[in-house]
Amino acid sequence: MNWSWFQDLLSGVNKYSTAFGRIWLSVVVVFRFLVYVVAAERVWSDDQRDFECNTRQPGCSNVCYDHFFPVSHIRLWALQLILVTCPSLLVVMHVAYREAKQRKRREAEGENCRRLYPDPGKKRGGLWWTYLLSLVFKVAVDVTFLYIFHRLYANFNLPRVVRCTEAPCPNTVDCFIARPTEKKLFTYFMVATATLCILLNLCEMTYLVFGKSKISLTVSIKKVKNV
Repeated sequence: MNWSWFQDLLSGVNKYSTAFGRIWLSVVVVFRFLVYVVAAERVWSDDQRDFECNTRQPGCSNVCYDHFFPVSHIRLWALQLILVTCPSLLVVMHVAYREAKQRKRREAEGENCRRLYPDPGKKRGGLWWTYLLSLVFKVAVDVTFLYIFHRLYANFNLPRVVRCTEAPCPNTVDCFIARPTEKKLFTYFMVATATLCILLNLCEMTYLVFGKSKISLTVSIKKVKNV
């Protein structure tokens, strides 16, 4: 899979982020994206091929694998990475809209026209709401996928042996997962980094709301003084 678009997107939104957002970006790129591309894909590349059951009944291994792994870990993680970065595209698009609007006004009224946005990337007005909603969406995506992983794979656990009774298996058969310890460690690592990203997003939301409230309070005090 070509992930160059993913890197371009994250580097583009970085200049519009807060300090918490830049830390989040570093965690996503280094501990989620790079780990996924460099190591995780290879760890799960043999998940179905090396899933073996102690029976020669045709179709038994495939049915048992589908029962215990209805959705591949690695595909779920890829979908999670894509969805968790989509809100960043909304922020970039909103800033691009502001810049295009400012450019059209300059073309219509000349260079001395009043600037609509002194700084198009500054999180004020609609852009502030877009940025805040993007954080809410990121948290919702990570929480949802952690819940899905927990439901599909109880406690994010990968046992060495699973017992399968699905047809067409002739009886209860033992099936063996390839490299379960290694896969379990990577699963815990991905869950931990997703949790860290959730905490960073919550901190950034708090920072934005607190900053907005502080500005509103300052403006209100000035109005009262002027009265």
